[in-house]
Amino acid sequence: MTFLTFLIAATVLAITPGPGIAYVVARTVAGGRAEGMASCLGTAVGGLFHVAAAALGLSLLIARSAMLFSIVKYIGAAYLIYLGIRLLIRKEEAADLAPVTSHGARRAFREGILVEALNVKTALFFLAFLPQFVAQGQALIPQLVLLGSICVTLNTLVDVGAVLAASRLLGSSAARAARARFLTRTSGAVMLGLGGYLALARRTFAL
Repeated sequence: MTFLTFLIAATVLAITPGPGIAYVVARTVAGGRAEGMASCLGTAVGGLFHVAAAALGLSLLIARSAMLFSIVKYIGAAYLIYLGIRLLIRKEEAADLAPVTSHGARRAFREGILVEALNVKTALFFLAFLPQFVAQGQALIPQLVLLGSICVTLNTLVDVGAVLAASRLLGSSAARAARARFLTRTSGAVMLGLGGYLALARRTFAL
């Protein structure tokens, strides 16, 4: 696997509609662009919490046993396949925004941190995704921090784009649903293909 492959996969996954995008858009609707941007910054900080946790946890794991770390890679590949299948077969649901009350940018920032930091799905995804791209024979923690930070940056850029385009996204429910359906299916196919490739490929990774 190469860094370019990682970047493509991370970008596709970042643009997939999910709770994070829905939250920052809802925050924008409730309190305007300032609260939306504050919530984006908060979710970014919360995402970095998961990066640190994944880097520390995985480094401790490989320190105990390289075999266990290899097992985690295979489990991670299987988890990506599972996520891909879930996205491909997911039934269309109403894309209603969760009700959010305006409380100011500072509170939006704090709540953004909590929303992302307490997101168990984000933690599981980082644990499954990041180990697939680490290079053997190199320091693990710096690699995990770099890859995780790139993921957080991409996610934050997408969230900021969603905030800036909130009025347009809310303007046409039919168009919004069509875009969400396309992005969800694309992301599902990418995760399914990536998980299958990682499960079958030789376990040598280079950045």
